[in-house]
Amino acid sequence: MKSLINMAFAVVLIAPVLSHATESLTRAQVRAELIQLEEAGYNPADNGDYPHNLKHAQTIVAQQNETRTAYGSDTAGVSQSSNKTQSGEK
Repeated sequence: MKSLINMAFAVVLIAPVLSHATESLTRAQVRAELIQLEEAGYNPADNGDYPHNLKHAQTIVAQQNETRTAYGSDTAGVSQSSNKTQSGEK
């Protein structure tokens, strides 16, 4: 009897975790992901190169998302260097 109570208690504790893990994406989330893929070059109408085209777009989106969430300063700045001396000679 005691093991049955312990088992029921464990199920009660684990059930919310499992139900949260199975949440599906909303329609808006799926649409946003599709738009991101299309902006990265994926064309759903082009079935000729489907797996490669989709994987390439997913790689680009993953890199963009990684850049957006990266820790540290922005590294997308531009730097300029020159060999000119003050007299204008190289």
